[in-house]
Order: sequence, then C-alpha cells, then structure tokens
Amino acid sequence: MAAKGSEEKTQFQEMEEEATSAAEKDIESEQEEGMGVEDSSEEEDESSEDEKENEAEIQRLEEQLSINAFDYNCHVDLIKLLRQEGELLRLRRARQKMSELFPLTEEIWLDWLKDEIRMTEEEPNRGSIYELFERAVKDYICPEIWLEYAQYSIGGMGAPGGIDKVRSIFERALMAVGLHMTKGAALWEAYREFENAILATVQPPAGSVPTREQQELVNAQLERIHMLFRRQLAIPLMDMEATRAEYEEWSDRGVEETITQQYKKALQQMEKYRPFEEALLVAEPPKLAEYQAYIDYELKEGDPARIQIIFERALVENCLVPDLWAKCTKYLDRQLKIRDLVLSCHDRAVRNCPWTMDLWRNYLLALERHGAEHQVVTGSYPGITGCKAGGIHSEQDAIPSQGTFEKALNAGFIQATDYVDIWQAYLDYLRRRVDFTKESSQQLEELRAAFTRALDYMKQDVEERFSESGDPSCTIMQIWARIEALHCKNIQKARELWDNIMTKGNAKYANMWLEYYNLERSYGDALHCRKALHRAVQCTSDYPEHVCEVLLTFERVEGSLEDWDIAVQKTETRLTRVIEQRAKVAEKEALLAQQEEEKTEQRKKAKAEKKAQKKTQKMGRTGEKRKAEDDDEGEEWGEESEQPAKKHRGEGDPSLEDAATEELMETESGLYGRKTGETLSSRKARVAAEVTRRAQDAARDKRDDGASVFVSNLAFSMEDPEKKMRDLFQDCGSIEQIRPIYNTRGTFRGYCYVQFEDKASVPNALKLDRREVDGRPMFVSPCVDKNKNPNFKVFKYSTTLEKHKLFISGLPYSCTREQLDELCKEHGTVKDIRLVTNRSGKPKGLAYVEYEDEAQASHAVLKMDGMLLEGHTLTVAISNPPRRNVLDKPDGSRAPGAVMPRQVYGARGKGRTQLSMLPRALNRQAGAEPKAENGTLQNPGTAGASGFEAQTKSLSNADFSRMLNKK
Repeated sequence: MAAKGSEEKTQFQEMEEEATSAAEKDIESEQEEGMGVEDSSEEEDESSEDEKENEAEIQRLEEQLSINAFDYNCHVDLIKLLRQEGELLRLRRARQKMSELFPLTEEIWLDWLKDEIRMTEEEPNRGSIYELFERAVKDYICPEIWLEYAQYSIGGMGAPGGIDKVRSIFERALMAVGLHMTKGAALWEAYREFENAILATVQPPAGSVPTREQQELVNAQLERIHMLFRRQLAIPLMDMEATRAEYEEWSDRGVEETITQQYKKALQQMEKYRPFEEALLVAEPPKLAEYQAYIDYELKEGDPARIQIIFERALVENCLVPDLWAKCTKYLDRQLKIRDLVLSCHDRAVRNCPWTMDLWRNYLLALERHGAEHQVVTGSYPGITGCKAGGIHSEQDAIPSQGTFEKALNAGFIQATDYVDIWQAYLDYLRRRVDFTKESSQQLEELRAAFTRALDYMKQDVEERFSESGDPSCTIMQIWARIEALHCKNIQKARELWDNIMTKGNAKYANMWLEYYNLERSYGDALHCRKALHRAVQCTSDYPEHVCEVLLTFERVEGSLEDWDIAVQKTETRLTRVIEQRAKVAEKEALLAQQEEEKTEQRKKAKAEKKAQKKTQKMGRTGEKRKAEDDDEGEEWGEESEQPAKKHRGEGDPSLEDAATEELMETESGLYGRKTGETLSSRKARVAAEVTRRAQDAARDKRDDGASVFVSNLAFSMEDPEKKMRDLFQDCGSIEQIRPIYNTRGTFRGYCYVQFEDKASVPNALKLDRREVDGRPMFVSPCVDKNKNPNFKVFKYSTTLEKHKLFISGLPYSCTREQLDELCKEHGTVKDIRLVTNRSGKPKGLAYVEYEDEAQASHAVLKMDGMLLEGHTLTVAISNPPRRNVLDKPDGSRAPGAVMPRQVYGARGKGRTQLSMLPRALNRQAGAEPKAENGTLQNPGTAGASGFEAQTKSLSNADFSRMLNKK
C-alpha cells in the first residue's frame, strides 16, 4: 500500500508540473476574454474584492481541515471554491486529500476526471487518466463513470492493443453495472455502437470483392454484435422492446427462437421488478425504505449478481447509513466470499461511516478471514504508543501506509466503549497469530506490547476526551490475565494484573473477587485461592454474605480444621460488622425521616394557627359590616314583597322557569349579593348561563370516555366553539356530541370534550394534536379519569438517553419544520421533528429531531453542532432529558389527589374583602368531593360546589327564619 501511495503522489506531481503552464495560460486568456478590453475600473475593483474574499474563505477552510481532516462538508466546500477560482494545483491537492479519507461522490469524480482530461489531451498522459478512472470506479458502482471511462478509452484505440483495451473496459463495465435496471442499457448501446464502428472499418469498399481474410474479419465482427444483442435481450432492463425492435431491423437473418425465449423470460422478470422500480422513481431521495424492500426481495430470489447491483444502487444514495453497509458486507462475507469484492466493500464502508465501530471491527475480521498481510492490519507504526482519539492531527496521519487498526483509532468514535470494543477485536486478532507452544516469539511480544499500549491509550486518550473510563471493569486487563495464565502459564503475571484491577476501584464488588478466585482455582493453587477469598471478605461491600459463603465452602473442601476456624471467625466478624453498619445507616435514615416529619408537623401547626387568626379577624370585620347592612336588606326585602314578580321571555319553558326561580331564591338568600341595581339584561344572561349549565349536565350523563377526546389550549375568545370543533373533527368520524366548557357567566373556558359514536375514531382525532387553531396549538389528548388513574400522563417524557434523537437549541424563532428537515436530512433519514413552542404557539428556539437509528443521530451531532443558521449558533446533542422527581408532600387536611373545592363568590365575582355574606347557620359542609376529569365533574348533580345549587328542594322565607332562629 505504501508503494502504491507513493506512485500515485509521483504521478500527480508530474501531472501538476506538466499542466501548470498551460493551465495558467488558459486561465489568463479566459479572464481576459471575460473581462474584455473596455472593462471599467469599478468592475476590476469588485473582482479583486471577490478574489480577496474567496481567498480568505479558502484559507479558513484549509485551517479547519488542518484541525479536523474528517470534516466532509469542509472538503466539499473547499473543492468547489478552488474550482471556481481556477486554482488548479491547490484543487488537485484538495481532491487528493479528500479521496484518501472518503469515497468521492459521482459528481466530484466526474468533475475531477473532466478537468484532468482537458488538461492532459496528449497521448503520453493517458496512462495517468486511466489510473484516475480506476480509482473512481472503485469508490462507487456508477454507470455514468463507467460510461465516461469507456468513451475516454475509445480515444486511445489507435494505440497498439487499443481496441482490446476498449473491449476489456466495456466488459468490466457490463459486469459491474450491466444489470442496472434503468441505466445499464446505455452501456450496452455504447458497446454496440463501438463494435458497429469497428465493423465499418473492416468491411471492404463498396463494389469490391472481399478476400477470405476480410470476410472472416467481417463475419467475426458481425458475430460480436449478434452476441451483444443476445446478451442484452436476456437481461431484464427498461425499454427492452426498443432493443428487440432494433435487433430485428439490424439482423439480416432474423431473430432465433432461443433468443426469443430468453427475451420473453427476461420480460417476465421485468414485470416482477417493475413495482420496485416504479416506487424508486416516484420516491424522494434517499429512498432508503424503497431500497430496503427491493433488497429483501432480491435476497429471497437469491441471484448474487442482482443482489450486488441493488446493494450498490442503494449505497450510492445512502452512503452514510451504517446499517446498510453492515447488511451488504454481511451478505458478502457469508455468501459470496470473494476476497477482492469483500475487502473492497469493507474499505468503502469504513471510509463512508468512519464513526461506526462495528464496521471497523467487521473489517478487521474480514482482513484476517481472507489472509491479508499483517502490515495491512497493523500498519508501519511499531513505535507508536498512542494516537489522539479525536481524529487526525497532521497530514502524516492520513498517509495510505497507515494500517486499518490505526485508521480505526483515528476515526473519532462517539462513545468511550467503542474504543474498548475495537481494542478487543485487535487484541483477539493478535492473540490468534501467536503460537503458544513456543516459550517466546515475536508475535507473543507484539501481543503483550499491544496490551500495554491499549491500557495506556484507555487511560490517557480516552479518559482525556470523554472524562470517563470506557472500561471501568478492566475487561482488557482481565483478558490479558487469563491469556497469561492459560496460554503462557505465567500465573504470577496474571496475579499482578489482578492486583492492578483491584486497585482501580473494583475491590468492593463481589463478582470481581469471584472472577479472580476462579482464575486461581483453575490455574493457581489453594494457598492463593484462600488469600483471594480472605481479601474478598474484608473488602466486598455489595454482597459480603455471598463471598463469606464461598470461603466457607472452599474450606470445607480444601482446608484443615485450623483453616476452618479462621474462616468462621473472619466471616462472623465481617458479617457482624456489616450488620452493625447497616443498622447505623437504618437508624440514621429513620432519624432523618423523623426530623422531616417533625418539620412537616410544625409547618402544618403554624399554618393552622395563621389560618385561625385570619379567620378570627375576618369574622370580626364581617360582624361589623353585617350590622350596618341589616336595615338596608330589610328595606329591600320589603320592597320586593310589595312588588309583583315580572315575567321574562321564554317563561313557557319549564327549564327556564326553574332557572329563574333558583336565581330569585339565590338573590333573596344573599348568595349573589343585593338585588337592587341589577338590570334585566344581567338577569337574562345569568338565566341563559344556567340553561347552558343544565344542558352540559344532561350531556355529561350520556358521555363515554372511551369514545371521547379532551381538547384544550383553545382561545377564550373563540366564537361558537361547538361549530368550530365539529368542523375540525368531522373527518375523524361520526360525532356524538361536543361539550364546550363555560364558566358561570357563560364565557368559554378554552377547553371542551368531543365524543364520537365509535371508539375507532379516537386515534384519528389524536392525530390532530398540536394543530394550529386561531394562532395557537390545539392540544388533543385521551379522555381519562385522573382520579382513577392519577399517574396517567398524555405525554410522558423519557428519562433515559435517547441515542436516536437529537436535542437542538439556539434555533432562530423564524425556523420552520421544513427548513430544519432540509438541514437534518443530509445526515440521515429523519423520522420526526418536533419544534418546541409555548402554549400560545410561539417558538422557543428548541427542537427534537428523531433519526432512524443512533448511528445517523451520532453522525448528525458531529456535523451540526456549532453550525450557524441565520446568524444563530446551533447546539446539538443526543437527547438526554433530565429526571423529573415528583415529591408527594403530606397534607393531613385532604387525601392525596383530592380536588380542592371551589370557593363560592357573589354575583359580582371575587369581592375585595373576600368575606362571606352568607350566614354561618346556612353555611353547610359540602359532601364528598365530586370526581373530576380534565376539569369536568362526573356527577354534577351531587356536587356542592356552589352553595344551594345541589339542593333539589326550594326553601321558603319561613325556612330561612327557622334556620336563623336555631342559631
């Protein structure tokens, strides 16, 4: 690989030197032609300013790449800017650096190839272009690149062996992309056109008699063209009918029966594939779901060539999806097992998704499975003791001679545990190379050096980057100790390693001591087993009883009477101490709980005293005020008794009459204050409100919570909410009733219940959650009795790490869902986006973006964190919601979850003094609290929330007098 890399660099340097002078002249002439002779000085100034700005941007991008060479977007922007400026030398270097780290897209390769072809049109330079094409076709299987390759090779057909070279390239192209359902036909047609052109050159002039040799050449060429037609017609491709018609027109001997049968068979296959191809045509990029369905179908069919081509088509549009690469490499590893094909696919996988540890681990296994050279796996870095985990830091880090494992360490994984896993895979590879029958070997020393380097790397680089150890249980060190004990028979080294493990905070865990004990039991002696168990009894804090039991069991089998006595004494002492410690902890916890209870009781007592004091002061003021008002109230009642009652509109309606009677009674009782000064319109409004309330009560009796939804966060000013809700929910199913909630004054309270005739309509209604209505989001939730289900929540926040979901902050308030989707879908398949808003619908500058898997989300974090959007710097992280602790505060005055009774106010609402105008003799205790659900009473007829409204029997003045006299 090192030799190949040096040859490529030498060739590119030669190409640069040869093309520099000509390219610079072309650029100067193009600039002169573009500017013209009559350009003004202002245009020259503007162009110079643009050049300065572009140069500054180029320098900024180059500096950024020197810090992080794996910034894909930065590479693309730099190449685009350099091509725009015509900086050919720097453009070549930029493309070369990017191609060493990433597979280039079809667009970048075609631009690069066309630029190089224009600059090297002379014959001696065609070899370098061929090599560039060979690199291009290895990155992705693209029909356009193969077609460009074949057409370029036609230009060199005049050289010795040129025709054979062209045919060889066409055959390779057909093998790679000839089965491409939509684009493969173009290659077949180009190949036939080339052969037809050759046929025209070998045919004798018109009117002449061909010689035998000429006739043989013509017949051989005709047979080649016939063969191309036969091969193409046997493959299911789009527009096969046109190819068949062309063959019938071209052939002078007709179409053979065997060709017709193959053609019909291909047509039948084409009909099977047509639904998948049509789905791809209408789908939006990257079409991952459609490709997945197509791949699953091809896997069932089992044609290796077609499976490979559909995988390649999917990877071209989904090159940053690690799961797709893993699926493809898994198929190649288990089914085809072709060395070049398998290793090439693994290499492209890790270059496209370097942050995915699983792809690197599978690559190492594939290299070992196919017998790759040790240098390819390890690289030429025997003296390196560690590399930065954050990525490559210099140009030397990215040279092609770097081994696969070294590239994996520099890939920049997103979790500390990924480094543990990749080190384990590498150490497993080195262990399998060692011949342990020999006491000492180079491979064994290399393995031990790798273990030492792994421990240093985890301690220094990984902990420095992640601020945590990716291997808290020292898994790597445990493997090393077991290898030393099992294979090397070096139990002393294994003991030293286990001593080191215990000093890293693992001595308090019983399972770690038992692992060490099992190692000694298998490869050590009874003395060290006993020592390990005695240390475990003294140090274990999580399960000391279990360790003590293991020690006693060991002494029963192995120990003497003296050993047994010592073990019993130590275990009893340890367990006694453990019991005492646990008792102290329990006592301390009980003391803290008691102190907390005492504080709670003191707070309750102080609150009750304060409340009683306020009540005493309030009653004193109430008595003084009542004394001054008694005369006025007596006069008013006298006037009311002398005047006849007035009739109101709608008096014929019994419900209205009852409402008016209750209204009059409540006024006389003083519940709603004085009657003097109350207008007829206000009385009518109150009667209308009472009618509305009774209608709501009647509707509640018919309600079905299972077929209902609760709608909230609606505007209080909404006109005719029932009609508005009916228009919104009519598409969800047949509506049984809509219950808007009003207050006592008839004002809409901003929420309602929508009940359907069928429970199946509820899921459709829930889909309207957060739809904007009158400028604010409407909340739609299931209708659930929260008294029966106190823990029910419509939206439950996750309290664990959501690896497939991103939390984005710092968004501009003007950012829309579509704008954010365009930004995020570049890094993977976006399943859902939720912009966080307040209750009025205004954005908070926050959003949650859910990807299809955690690898895409991790890649998006690397690419989007710190990005600028409309002048705002975005902060992007994996979603990790904080825990929500709901503390249940004890309250002796009411049961947990009980609904506080509403305070009853007068007709004018909440008064300034908040003093009750109702005589205490009439102030009855309310009954059991009614059950409420989302703000509605289940049994409104039994609720005593508004004084005498719950009474079914009207009281006369005589009844009031008797009640007052009882006082």
